[in-house]
This record gives sequence, structure tokens and C-alpha cells, in this order.
Amino acid sequence: MIEEGRALFLQIAESVEESIIDGSLAEESRAPSTNELAAFYRINPATAAKGVSMLVDKGVLYKRRGIGMFVASGARELLMGERRAAFAERYLDPLLAEARTIGLGPDDLARLIRHRAAMTATDDTEGTPR
Repeated sequence: MIEEGRALFLQIAESVEESIIDGSLAEESRAPSTNELAAFYRINPATAAKGVSMLVDKGVLYKRRGIGMFVASGARELLMGERRAAFAERYLDPLLAEARTIGLGPDDLARLIRHRAAMTATDDTEGTPR
């Protein structure tokens, strides 16, 4: 899971975030400790702590003194909001700019997206046993 060339603490933080988003780490449940993360990924505990600290600063995790780290209430929605904003910036903004360039308005674009989504849904079911 560890990718070369990317900061390890960021990858640790993203891994915990992914677990929260996919529901495998529920809100108000105990999060993996710094030592557990360090042992699992075979990294320095200080590196894992930096990733966990980043999530604490963001409000995703919080510490219960003497018990450990826990997933904050509302963490999943916070992370989903961040992902949606990043999706819009990364994909929708360039799409809208190109659509304007070729003369497609929002309604035209919405129609085109629905049409392509319907085609993709059909393609996804091809080859599946009935």
C-alpha cells in the first residue's frame, strides 16, 4: 500500500480516511493507534503519529485520554465533503470550461452525461451471467 515518492504520513492519513469513508471504521469507534499503524506499515511510530495528528487537526479523530484515538462524529460527512469538492475541482471545472468552449450549456451537458451514463450502465452489465 505504501507508494514510493509520497510522504508516508499523508498515506497513513489517507488510509485512515478511506476506512472512514468506506464505513469499515465507524464514527465513534476506536481508531488504530499510532503503534498499531507503525507496526502494520512497518514505519517509524513518529511518522504514523504525524499522520494521526493531521487527522486530529482536521477534526476527523479525537483522543480520549488513557483510552486512545476515536473517529469523530460527523467525520465521514466531513471527508465526503472534501472529496466532493476535490472531485468538482479536478473533473467538473475542466469539463465545464471545455463545454463552454464548444458551445454546450449546462442543460446540454446534463443531457450528455445522462446519455453516457446510461450507455455505461448497459456496458457494465454485458458479459454478466443471467
